[in-house]
Amino acid sequence: MKYSNKSRTNMTHLETELNQLKDAMLEMMRLALSQIQKSKTALLNHDKDLAEEVIFREKRMNANELSIDRDCENIFALFNPVAVDLRFVLAILKVNTHLERIGDHAKGICKYVAQIEEPFNDKVLKEIRLEEMFDIAISMLDLTLESFETEDSDLVRRVFEKDRELNQINRAASEVIIAVSKGNKEGINDSLYLFSAIKKLERVGDLTKNIAEELIFYLEAKVLKHNKAARQK
Repeated sequence: MKYSNKSRTNMTHLETELNQLKDAMLEMMRLALSQIQKSKTALLNHDKDLAEEVIFREKRMNANELSIDRDCENIFALFNPVAVDLRFVLAILKVNTHLERIGDHAKGICKYVAQIEEPFNDKVLKEIRLEEMFDIAISMLDLTLESFETEDSDLVRRVFEKDRELNQINRAASEVIIAVSKGNKEGINDSLYLFSAIKKLERVGDLTKNIAEELIFYLEAKVLKHNKAARQK
């Protein structure tokens, strides 16, 4: 569904609608990426103003989600798309939901930043490799954005390896936080916040993996859900 090189005046009405839908999805993907990037900066730098910005911008993500859903419904109702066009619209519907939930997690992380009065302990942050988790999650979102824009299914398959890496760090980080919490009543709230933050990043990884599966469904007509072997190809 590469219409970018085609003159808009030569497009059919359906092609025009699909092209506009792709533009809207790219904006949504860039917004989700930006929200995670800013939540990283807000948490690591204890930047309350930036945290409030992320919380406020989540409303825009919600509005975009509703608008894209409505556009998809109109395309189904008016054009009855088939084949690759149908897969494209179906994939967009699911990717849209995953992106909105990623926005929810960015907002959740920033709510912690807005609540705490002191920055998190640098030593603990390094031990749980929180910055590395953010960087992996951001790189996964970046890969899905680039692969959707260029329609490169090989590129998006790299997301699966990164998700496994994120899961490994998550498991190790949970053990570190449990160890730090023992006998440290004063820092129990910080530990709970960090434990929740790493779980949210792990969920961002899962949701991004789901997006990668939807993009492969659209581009290759392959269903990878519940099929680990197919993800390796």
